[in-house]
Amino acid sequence: MKRFYNQIRDNKVYLVYTPLVLYWILLAIATSIPTQNFPKLFTASDKVEHLIAYFGLALLFSLSLHFQQKNKFLSKKYFLATIIIISSYGLLDEFHQYFIPGRFFDMFDWLANFIGTFIGSSITYLFIKKNSQHYSSA
Repeated sequence: MKRFYNQIRDNKVYLVYTPLVLYWILLAIATSIPTQNFPKLFTASDKVEHLIAYFGLALLFSLSLHFQQKNKFLSKKYFLATIIIISSYGLLDEFHQYFIPGRFFDMFDWLANFIGTFIGSSITYLFIKKNSQHYSSA
């Protein structure tokens, strides 16, 4: 597992930053498509889809904050920063959907976004805590 952590750290541009940007763009596009034009990819509940989408976003975002070196505060406080930033984005995205035909603002969607964000951030926190030599409290 330590080796996997080191590979991610050493190749963060290709394994974290680029996938984060592409994933976030894809998520933004997907939430901007009117529902009647959007293909149903899963038979799961809408809330499960929100949870999974924000779980992935939180994983990548928290890794990017942890591995970046320009802002030491964000690098150390990546867990809390991820929850605040991604949850805020999820809320803004729900407001944004109010203006998309066939979509609407749903507080339960945001709650699913938040839960996915919390789970994704928590898994990343545990992974980093277990594998980082330079670990300091999040």
